[in-house]
Amino acid sequence: MSDSATLSMISITINGEPHRVSAGLSVAGLVAELGLNPKKVAVERNLEIVPRSTHGDVMIVEGDQLEIVHFVGGG
Repeated sequence: MSDSATLSMISITINGEPHRVSAGLSVAGLVAELGLNPKKVAVERNLEIVPRSTHGDVMIVEGDQLEIVHFVGGG
């Protein structure tokens, strides 16, 4: 089996909890992997808000600290 067939994992923190995720994920990919609606989340990466328009371009790297807030409707 070649090395490319083995996905490497990285360690990140999401909302204060340690997580291991596949290397090479964008913020959008992480949101999708977590099963969240990308239109209803705000993401902060290493103390900086990630604009929704850039979620597909911003890559998650080893050691990143993310805060993900999921908005819910109600009345």
